Amino acid sequence: MKKLYPILLKQHVGAVNEPIVSVGDKVEKGSLIAKPTGLGANIYSSFNGVVKEVNEKSIIIEADEEQNDTYKPLSGKGSLLDIIQEAGIVGMGGAGFPTHIKLNVDLKGGVVIANGVECEPLLGHNIKELTETPEIVYQGLKYAMEITNASRGILAVKSKNTEAIRAFSKVIKDENISIFELPDMYPMGEERAIIREVLGKLLEPTQLPSAADAVVINVETLTRVTEAIDLKKPVISKDITVVGKLNGGVHSRIFKDVPIGTTVGELIERAGGIDGEYGEIVLGGPFTGSSTTVDTPITKTTGGIIVTMPFTEDKRKIGLLVCACSANENRMREMADKMGSDVVLVQKCKQAVEVKGSLKCENPGNCPGQAEKVLNFKKAGAEIILMGNCSDCSNTVMCSAPKLKLGVYHVTDNVMRTVGHPLVRKLK
Repeated sequence: MKKLYPILLKQHVGAVNEPIVSVGDKVEKGSLIAKPTGLGANIYSSFNGVVKEVNEKSIIIEADEEQNDTYKPLSGKGSLLDIIQEAGIVGMGGAGFPTHIKLNVDLKGGVVIANGVECEPLLGHNIKELTETPEIVYQGLKYAMEITNASRGILAVKSKNTEAIRAFSKVIKDENISIFELPDMYPMGEERAIIREVLGKLLEPTQLPSAADAVVINVETLTRVTEAIDLKKPVISKDITVVGKLNGGVHSRIFKDVPIGTTVGELIERAGGIDGEYGEIVLGGPFTGSSTTVDTPITKTTGGIIVTMPFTEDKRKIGLLVCACSANENRMREMADKMGSDVVLVQKCKQAVEVKGSLKCENPGNCPGQAEKVLNFKKAGAEIILMGNCSDCSNTVMCSAPKLKLGVYHVTDNVMRTVGHPLVRKLK
């Protein structure tokens, strides 16, 4: 029986794309099927097959039973930036900002930083890329430097990833490209945190990296840049980490070049299938991921799929401490509900400020202390706290909450317990 695959029309920052195919059209892997109407990026078919349905959210393709590795190539015409735009490349670390717009800047001798930090715990596909195909990331970095007129290129990566560092070091041939090692703390992969650590400049929450004469770009995005320019390959696949309560163990499974449109359920089955009763399926990472279903399709920005154990039941009154670097209030309320807790107070982290409808941290990963917030929870009658804080903020919560006899949960707890990972609490 032939399978149906939904290709979502919005896989990027910007507006929903406009379909350019109709029901009954035959498509190839690499056929352009939707174009942006404003800010956005081209979307291509990831399968050989026939268009079965076109709706407001997706184009559904009935895939041929036989698929191969060939694809319809890009025209490859125009500048490097034109090729990137044609390929439909967006920030594949999760942000989804169109890459042809990000790189359309003259850094006048500034720096391009390749983000290989893999900020979220448990995810490993970026590190696998750096370890196994560093030359492709390196070439993408060089292209990005050429396009932006940057004089330097830097790979930012956690110091614990020694194999990736060693592999990338071996392919460096230019003295203006180097590696900067970062500590294993969350959210060290946030672009303002990277710029602060690598360049020694703390940007305001409203500022872009260009204010520091820099561009920060994810390593998988750089791989797709190389593929577009060297192989005329459009974005039709995504690297994914699948981890959690799976048959065969809780370890991570990394899948390279998963066709966009593949469902979460199909990928879980490829990883061994769900092992018995579970709590939820998380799309993304432990900190910023959202609850999803097996029918959800993979997009250009999907990074992780995590199957968790059932939630801990705790019916005590709970306070929510919302952090800019982690789960939003709605997600935290969802977690509290699954625990059976009654929310009595919601507060924002001391450093969280609202920028264009979302929270940004004033200084990502460096916390001045949350004692006042913890005391407010106690006064409001909370018996437990659910925090979504970064490593440093969580540490400050743990310095005061136990003294007030307040129990503490973190939004990552269910995931971390599932895989036997240390919980986010006090820093050691």
